[in-house]
Amino acid sequence: MKRFICRFLAVTLVLSSLARPAAAQNLSLISDAETEGMVRDLAEPIFAAAGLTTDSVSVHIVNDRSLNAFVAGGQRIFLFTGLLVEADGPNQIIGVLAHETGHIAGGHLARTQDALRGASAIAVLSAVLGVAAAVAGGGAAGAAVLGGGAQAAGQSILQYSRTQESAADQAAVRYLNDTGQSSRGLIEVLEKLGDQEALLSSNQSSYARTHPLSRERIIALEHQMKQSRYSDVASAPEQVARFNRVKAKVKAFLDPRRALRDYPESDDSIAGRYARAIAHYRTTDIERAISEIDGLIKENPEDPYFHELKGQILYETGGREKAIPPNAEAVRLAPHEPLFRLALAQAMVAMNDPALNREAIVHLQEAVRMNRELGGAWAQLAIAYGRDQQFGQSSLASAEQALLAGNLADARQHATRAERLLPVGSPGQLRAQDILSAAKPRR
Repeated sequence: MKRFICRFLAVTLVLSSLARPAAAQNLSLISDAETEGMVRDLAEPIFAAAGLTTDSVSVHIVNDRSLNAFVAGGQRIFLFTGLLVEADGPNQIIGVLAHETGHIAGGHLARTQDALRGASAIAVLSAVLGVAAAVAGGGAAGAAVLGGGAQAAGQSILQYSRTQESAADQAAVRYLNDTGQSSRGLIEVLEKLGDQEALLSSNQSSYARTHPLSRERIIALEHQMKQSRYSDVASAPEQVARFNRVKAKVKAFLDPRRALRDYPESDDSIAGRYARAIAHYRTTDIERAISEIDGLIKENPEDPYFHELKGQILYETGGREKAIPPNAEAVRLAPHEPLFRLALAQAMVAMNDPALNREAIVHLQEAVRMNRELGGAWAQLAIAYGRDQQFGQSSLASAEQALLAGNLADARQHATRAERLLPVGSPGQLRAQDILSAAKPRR
């Protein structure tokens, strides 16, 4: 994941990706090629059934143990790692994605934002799997708790969203039927959450306890499922295998000791061995981690994620030169994955070798071309350009990174320097001017 930071994008822990905090809202987002790829492949048939342009909807993974998902900031779905870890199969993830897509297609977020304008504080919105806040404008999303002085404002918005929840359920069933899938997974997730809700504080108001997980809502879904000819359709075996891998990966990065219990040495499945490789790495048993991942690579030499994981383990444990070959192999096998290029370039930049540095610039340029929101790539580009004496481009990359992070003062400072250093009328100078405009102080 980027690496689950660099991979999971750095959540203090590095998951094969890079867990980074979401600007201003204190949510930790995980960016992992394998996890995001699986979720998108599950989601895209649903998006198409809803009449949405698949490229216009983004899915983000939130590092949080809650069973939760919500929509915010336009066509953005936020899926919590707790849901990935606790789900029993891909159909449950698909059900949640279908429900959240119903909110997007129904324009519920826009109407909820209208209601929020009258609230005195950030109010809580009920999402299908819990309580989360959607903040108007931008792509940031924040978790909030309904309580204290926000209770009164929150209640009116929760009431407002009751109809939305039912409408999103109905839409989800339509999308699932249109794609030949069962709605059983959505019902199972709601029942899981209902079981958890029963354990919550008795001080909750009855409204907070029953919304949005009313028994009537589940009964309505069960009735519709029984009428569907797809009610007993099971997930495809390859879909299940892929889900099991991702679940094992997320669990091992976030809770390695639990993963070692859940995937003992007797578990010879690919998911079990994958989990142990990550868990051993996370618990600093590097020799066993490398042994497990080498075994997986030997049997599955064309799997880019195994090569990426080996590169991450080597890089994070000091073997930066040794990390270059496995990361290069991951890029060869999956050239259109920007996180892989970032991982490779990061290892190259760390070597402080002029030739490798120039090669790293090429990979980083391609990474940000594919994903301009990859803040880690802009940060590495700033370093690489600086070492290559391209100071205008270095400042421009720093400005891009600062703008993404919401550090407007830093963005202005770096963009001003880039505008001065880059050739007049060049694409870089024009981009620096765009950043200066975007980073103007807000009044």
